Amino acid sequence: MFTSVLMIEKPLSPEDVDFVTTLHGEERISFVVLMQPRGDQADVLLRAIDDVAMGELADAVREGDEPEGRDARVPAEVGLEYSLRVLRQAGSEAVGQVVDDHPLDRLATVVEESGADEVIVLTAPHYVEEFFHRDWASRARHKVGVPVLKLFAHSE
Repeated sequence: MFTSVLMIEKPLSPEDVDFVTTLHGEERISFVVLMQPRGDQADVLLRAIDDVAMGELADAVREGDEPEGRDARVPAEVGLEYSLRVLRQAGSEAVGQVVDDHPLDRLATVVEESGADEVIVLTAPHYVEEFFHRDWASRARHKVGVPVLKLFAHSE
């Protein structure tokens, strides 16, 4: 069975589930899902800049309204449970956890402990972070000894 560590920042959409569960054809996939709560102030600024760059000014203004710290954990836990359920319904094995601190260090540990074959970073586009190679996928490539695939999450 193929094992993928899936890093996400929001619950999986049906399109995301279909995408990640069919990446390897008919091969069965086991997922270890890492969900990072939103709310880090540096992330808020970078997301707001991305929103402005994409012409989404209303979204840029709302970035500061997201829950922070402990308040961000509950929505992350709910989103993680939902994501695990839909992955299982699609026929995959799935376990996961919310990652509060040092997500890339936790990623490296999970990859090693699970014997993962790859890491999939499923995220919305973060153009500023990507330009400076500060996005999760770019940084993960320096932390883990397996291929890191960056995919853009479905958005409405």
